[in-house]
Amino acid sequence: MNKFKPCTKCEWRGKIKLTIWKRARRRYARYLRKLEEGYTGITQLKPLTPQIDICLQCAGSGLVSSESRPEVNIKDYPHIAIVGGGIGWMALAAACLHRGIPYTLYERDKSFDARSQGYGLTLQQASKAIEWLGIYRLENGLTSSRHVVHDIAGKIIGEWGVRNFVDIEKEKPTKRRNIHISRQALRDELKKQIHNDKNIKWGHCLKNLSDSSEWQIELEFQVDDYKKVARADLVVGADGIRSSVRSLLIGEDISPLRYLGCIVILGICPLDALSNRENLLLDSATVFQTVNGHERIYMMPYDTNTIMWQLSFPVSEKDAKELSKNGSEALKQEAIDRLWDWHSPIPDILQVTDTSRISGYPIYDREILEGEALKNFWNITLLWDAMHPMSPFKGQWANQALLDALDLARDITTKCGPDSRWREKWLREILLEDFEKRMLERSALKVRDSAEAVKLLHSDAVLHDGDSPRGRGI
Repeated sequence: MNKFKPCTKCEWRGKIKLTIWKRARRRYARYLRKLEEGYTGITQLKPLTPQIDICLQCAGSGLVSSESRPEVNIKDYPHIAIVGGGIGWMALAAACLHRGIPYTLYERDKSFDARSQGYGLTLQQASKAIEWLGIYRLENGLTSSRHVVHDIAGKIIGEWGVRNFVDIEKEKPTKRRNIHISRQALRDELKKQIHNDKNIKWGHCLKNLSDSSEWQIELEFQVDDYKKVARADLVVGADGIRSSVRSLLIGEDISPLRYLGCIVILGICPLDALSNRENLLLDSATVFQTVNGHERIYMMPYDTNTIMWQLSFPVSEKDAKELSKNGSEALKQEAIDRLWDWHSPIPDILQVTDTSRISGYPIYDREILEGEALKNFWNITLLWDAMHPMSPFKGQWANQALLDALDLARDITTKCGPDSRWREKWLREILLEDFEKRMLERSALKVRDSAEAVKLLHSDAVLHDGDSPRGRGI
């Protein structure tokens, strides 16, 4: 088990300010004097600021290897209650653990494996962020080097990826590519970082939040047939699109769920069940999608022996809910009926996918929260889908969850130290307002683009010939 501690050279930030050379300071002072004397050859002088560079001691992660984990710093840092059991929940716990921030995790599931976690994820910018969580290698992660778009007859109408332009064997090892991994495999990696189960409280269903004495938040949970009360300095809701924390704070009237007019059907198919296992599209390094302007199926590697497919099409909210309610048998039959005459290997994949590995749901998002709504959150904040849910069509779901968690943990270490006097002030003013502003600015574009991609990927615009990703403002 790898152990880490914060990098002292960069103070956990992963970046350092480089020293401004004496020659540069002298030159700047000379120009400044000329400007003050009215020299017309200089119209504007930008402030002299140090360049920011990656910390070489920690390679930009903010963490360094250690024989032991840092001690929990209950004196300087607030105790965090993290509510929820998804990717963001575990990522925040790992980030806190590496930085000595006290935390307790509360999850309504009875155990880690209580629910199916069957779908796959694509790590884009977060493929670097996982290193900041102490994960330098994803054992079950696969990288793709080719992406293909077909029409239903199998004609290629778009293709991109490094395999088209470079010799993969000669490619620089530092070249970053998308990583495909199952959700449960990523949860396993994050759980290895935590590993100390005493901070995880399973079977805790949140029922109420209230402001208690000494600036703390009181949490009331239902645990089996009993009620249990806990207190924390900071509460973080990372409990998904139908967040209990969010509902208790503002209800559904402010920024309600917004149906995006589309349903998604997901399936996980073992490759050895296929009659044509040698198809080049099934090489575990190719992502492909097939479109007709209405239905769209997207397939990506799930692991070395499995592929995940995602079928989507526009439908009314009523029909989407009904189809989802009818269960996996109905979802599978719907997929087969719609795509039975599409190119190989699509019909074969749908036929051999076991119904136990099929699920489906309507697609929703929410308007981004702003201003007054956030001020009512006390010393409480939200991460991930609880704050900014989005459609899956830009592959940003897990990426934003990991970035949210890292940003919050870093802010706590830099803004809640011994000199911050956070116990005498509102954490919202010291910490949360700035964190939420940056988080929402970063994610707002992703939410908007993900909603726009729903329309583009299920319209005739997606059928154009061109070697560029679909759903990108066609």
